[in-house]
Parts: sequence; C-alpha cells; structure tokens
Amino acid sequence: MPQQLAIIVLVDIGNALESRSLKDNTYLFDNMKLHGSENQGTGDLVTAINGAYWSDGSQASEQVLNWLPYSLGSIPPTVPRSYQAARTQQADRQALADLTALTGRPSSDGEDAEAALSAIRKNVGTRVRAAGRSRALAGQQVLDVTGKVVSDHGQGLHNYPAPVITDVFGEAVDEKIIYPAAYGSPDLVTDGWYWSATVDTSRPGTYTYKMRIQLHELVQRAGDWTWEPVNLVCESRLQVVSQPRRNAFTQAGLSYLPLAPGVSA
Repeated sequence: MPQQLAIIVLVDIGNALESRSLKDNTYLFDNMKLHGSENQGTGDLVTAINGAYWSDGSQASEQVLNWLPYSLGSIPPTVPRSYQAARTQQADRQALADLTALTGRPSSDGEDAEAALSAIRKNVGTRVRAAGRSRALAGQQVLDVTGKVVSDHGQGLHNYPAPVITDVFGEAVDEKIIYPAAYGSPDLVTDGWYWSATVDTSRPGTYTYKMRIQLHELVQRAGDWTWEPVNLVCESRLQVVSQPRRNAFTQAGLSYLPLAPGVSA
C-alpha cells in the first residue's frame, strides 16, 4: 500500500495580495521530517521521499503526495463548512429583532432611531459578489477572524477565503516523477476536492515543482464589494532517494516488529 505524504501549504494571504507574490509569504510543512525533509516551516521545503521496496528488493508501490492549502490568520478550517452561513443567518436574525424593537418605539425618538438604524446596518453588513467562477463565495457576508460580521470592508481585518491550489506543474511533472491530479473527497476541510500525486521512487534525485495558487481579494467595483481571484505561483522541491522506508519502531528497515517479552509468534 502506498505511503500517504501530506504537505501543508500555509499562505499569509494579506501580505501575499499586497506584494502580489507568494515569496516569503508561504510556509510549507510535511510529515517526513524524521525521514530527511529539510527547511520545515519555510518557503524552501525539500520533501524527502524514500523508496518503497518489497522484502526481495524489487520496486513496490509508489508513494503518494497530498497538498493541503490553509490561510494564516483566518478562521480555522476545522470549523464546520456551514459556519459562514450560520453566522450570517444569526446576524440577520439579530438585525430583524432589533428592527422589530425599533418599530415599537415612540416616533418622537428620531435621533435615537437613526442611531439604532446605523447600528443595525453595521450588524447586517453587506453581501459580497464573486468575480469569475467563484460562485461559492457569492452572496456571503464578510466575517473577521472571530466570526463577527464586518461592515467596514476597507479596514483590512476581514477573514480571507481559503487559498485554492489550481495546478501543480514544473520539472517534477515534466520528468514524470510525479503524476498530479485533482480528486474529489468527502473531507469537509478540503471543501470537497484536493490535489494529490503518485511519485516514481525508482529515479533518485532532487526535482522542483510549482503550485499555482488562487487567492481572493476584496475590492469595490461599481459600488459593489467583490471577491476577485488573484493567481500566484510558488515553488517547492522533492528529494527522491533509493533507500527503502525504515521501520519507525526498530529503525531497521522493513523487517518484522519486535515481540514483547513472553509473547510467542
């Protein structure tokens, strides 16, 4: 069975959009640190990929890479997918309750009513459009990192949508070291799909690859706030080695696990 290798792609979206670059704004991690991966938590990660062999020394199944993009300083991806809609509905219900209470006040309280309406408008916020094919973002309200509705979208403290990997390409793909593709998944964290690749471990060497990552920027167009896609590229490397995977318990390769004292085979 192939070994599943995970690569976390953590993006500082605010700074990346400001500089229009993922350089120094991307932090990569994988689960192969103890097997030789280098530069964890930086934009220069080198993922170690060990060979996979049967006990007779023949080539076994390939390794599998999984890329998972996340946003730095945003609402955690572990909350339910319905979180945004639930917070929006809660804000709408509160605004309706406040508006109902306001209608029951005496008409002489004009100034107080205007102040109350202003507060209601802030609580409701505004609906945001989505440019291009980002239909999932259309019609949503903007939240901050605490889940509160944001009314002043220009203040820069809003929550950004999660980054989306739209392509994996480069030397490792051209040399047929990795075979990437997008896959559907019931995993709620990855929003139903993710990028994965099988790796040919029979050809040792260090290979570069690139990821095209789509971010979304909140801009005002013709009086409407809109999520507009911004496509940027970052690079990483794979180091394929011919040594087989080592046993995590014995560190002695693909051998049998030791038996506890008094236990017979």
